[in-house]
Amino acid sequence: MSNQTHLLKTKRFLPLFITQFLGAFNDNAFKNAFLIWFTYDVAVTAGLNAPMMSSLAAGLFVLPFLLFSATAGQCADKYEKSWLAQKVKLAEIFLMLLCALFFFMGSVYGLLLTLFLMGVQSTFFGPLKYSLLPEHLKDDELISGNGLIESGTFLSILFGTIFGGITIRTTYGIELLSFFIISFSIMGWLSSLAIPKSPIGDKSLKIGWNIISETKTIIGYARVEPTVWLSIIGISWFWLIGATFLAQFPTYTKMILGGNEEIVTTLLSIFSIGIGIGSLLCNKFLKGKIDGRLVPWGAFGMTFGFALLVLSSHFYLKTLSVEPTHLLGIIDFLNASFYSTLILISLFTISLCAGLYIVPLYAIIQHRSEDKYLSRIVAANNVMNSLFMVLASFFALSLFALHFSVVDLFLTLGVINIPVFYFIRGVVKRRLNNA
Repeated sequence: MSNQTHLLKTKRFLPLFITQFLGAFNDNAFKNAFLIWFTYDVAVTAGLNAPMMSSLAAGLFVLPFLLFSATAGQCADKYEKSWLAQKVKLAEIFLMLLCALFFFMGSVYGLLLTLFLMGVQSTFFGPLKYSLLPEHLKDDELISGNGLIESGTFLSILFGTIFGGITIRTTYGIELLSFFIISFSIMGWLSSLAIPKSPIGDKSLKIGWNIISETKTIIGYARVEPTVWLSIIGISWFWLIGATFLAQFPTYTKMILGGNEEIVTTLLSIFSIGIGIGSLLCNKFLKGKIDGRLVPWGAFGMTFGFALLVLSSHFYLKTLSVEPTHLLGIIDFLNASFYSTLILISLFTISLCAGLYIVPLYAIIQHRSEDKYLSRIVAANNVMNSLFMVLASFFALSLFALHFSVVDLFLTLGVINIPVFYFIRGVVKRRLNNA
């Protein structure tokens, strides 16, 4: 297949891409704006714990994926998906209005409630996003479509995070933030109106409301086809790594690199752009073919990147002639040592290879799942991703309790990724190729 960007010119794909991009942008703009507003304007004056609020906010956003993914998957299979997407995006407009109201009121608890409800909204949109792709794209376009969705998602995370953080600190921060997130939510709803209609997966499906039993049921559907289940576990491992990195960038920057928020933004930018480029490169290498041969190479590249990151961080600290008396900006950081550049290269290597690793796994899930159960299987993937992200938090906390440093944490992930690489290589040879 020629240039994958041709999908961005089609009505089959572009409305969905715009809808998910604007939704992810709003999620991250609001989350980061809230955390920075709380840290600098509320916690300081009220004597509240900012790090604890960061953990609480992250947990409140992820919690709905554990609680409501089964219901979301059932709804996506029972109802026409473009219609449901429009309803979900209409709800986002009201949530952004609610967000603006609570910001003007200065209500921390109101904003936390809104954050939870935004997590619910994202939970219901997730199965729609990934189950719409195979219904509107040809088989040889799935790799391309997933690559564009993944690159768009991480770029929207980057832009939303930066936008929210910068905007909320301006003179009219709340007013500007409110205007833009409400406007983008309206634009997202309008773009959802152009998503083509799709076949209903299972119109006779009766939605079950028992969270535990229905979650077990959708995970059971995902385990019917071994390649689908293994792909879900592989994607969840990616999110464990991704969640760990995103959570530790500020600490790593300050404690190891001696840097300020400019370097945090640089690391986030490189990580997001690397995943975006890796995701887009998948189609160039696979040429539209759905198989898993890139997955072990992606895992190997991540392991190599981990090793390079740990070594370059170690030698960076060794080569600093004097301990900085102030936090370094990006220019001072790059001038401080040759290993500064190597740190950025290693992070780019990890993220680029992560993009190569994850996109084929999404395509395999979509291609090998039975159409009738696809949305519920995507929902099962969301449940497992959330569990692995929670595991990432406990994993990091456990290592820090043992007095591990952030670099030690990265080293541990790299070491664990070695058997993951060998396992994936064996699985690819036996199952994932020729999907």
